[in-house]
Amino acid sequence: MKQSEIRAMNRSFGILDERKSKILHSKRTEELKERVNQIRKYAIDNIDELVKKGTVKLEENGVEVVMADKPEDALDAVYSIVKDQTIVAKSKSNTAGEIGLTEFLESKGVEVIETDLGDRIVQLDPDSRPSHPIGPASHLRMNDIAGIISKYYGVEVDPEPRTILNTVKEDVVSSISKCSVGITGANSVSALDGSIVTVHNEGNISLVSMLDTHIVIVGIDKFVETIEDAISVVKLETVYATGKTVPAYMNIVSSPSKTADIEQILLKNMYGARRVVVVLLDNGRRKAIQDGGECLLCIGCGSCIVSCPIYNVVGNDFGYRRHLGGRGVVLSSFIDDEKTCKDSGLYLCTMCGQCTYECPVGVKTSELIRKLRNDAVIMGLACDEHKIIKDNIKKKGSPF
Repeated sequence: MKQSEIRAMNRSFGILDERKSKILHSKRTEELKERVNQIRKYAIDNIDELVKKGTVKLEENGVEVVMADKPEDALDAVYSIVKDQTIVAKSKSNTAGEIGLTEFLESKGVEVIETDLGDRIVQLDPDSRPSHPIGPASHLRMNDIAGIISKYYGVEVDPEPRTILNTVKEDVVSSISKCSVGITGANSVSALDGSIVTVHNEGNISLVSMLDTHIVIVGIDKFVETIEDAISVVKLETVYATGKTVPAYMNIVSSPSKTADIEQILLKNMYGARRVVVVLLDNGRRKAIQDGGECLLCIGCGSCIVSCPIYNVVGNDFGYRRHLGGRGVVLSSFIDDEKTCKDSGLYLCTMCGQCTYECPVGVKTSELIRKLRNDAVIMGLACDEHKIIKDNIKKKGSPF
């Protein structure tokens, strides 16, 4: 990332920190943290059982379920559904980013419209990558965004928030009207209810999930036991990700659209999706669970990177695809291999433990990185971490 982007990101992170500080240590939040800790630990310890029960319940509800062991399996499953489409709508999904879904579909001639404002801005800038799991465009200042939008649409867009929003919104809404397939991720999945829970503030997921076919791409680690558990998880994620106690929207999808308003005769395909397909992605997650599953406790709030001193200097060069920061580095060792883990920033971490301190579920990222470094030494992949940090700062310049 450029020095100007790092500065913009730090400014965004500062605003977020200030907003969070007002509710972070309330009694209600502390109680929610304790509850979610228990929920996530139970889920990871019983993941095979939850996946099995969840699959059965989803299918009973009329949802199609595809198990994808590898990225290729997930990509093939999605493409088999959208291969006759010229354009599809997509909401923010770090799991889809993990497998490179957008790039894959576009290489096959299927245009992908990112409907989240931040993701759409980043999509329109070939030089950008997301810098936060919830706020992908946190590294871009107003003038930068206006320039990106102006260049793409071929019109002069003033560097003013409402003008930028309206310009992107008009284009995205127009594009969605041409789509019959919508692709989303999921923040949490209830196994016993067969319900998919997503949260958003813009309303875009509601639009995308109401298209004729709704595809959900989700890691198996997102399963929890009940819908009440799922709601608790997404509420805590919202607190730490945005500084709000609840999001604007909480969508729960348990089946395709249906009604029984005519003499209790069940009829499918009312206003919403006629077909719902859930692609359950493993991609190293069971391997991570065999190793203890610590990194999979994560609820995806991004609090770790906001507080990380290294991420605040080097940005999204520290992490793996949409899994940013030290936790992404750890996950890369299970998703890919040890060399990828090293290249993702294994030796950038200062081991300060700030990420664990700020994590709502206490993921011990620095301890996991220490273990991976020990493994790297055994495999001959060790290097001078201090030199890497110095070289990165020298190359990029300090943002402070």
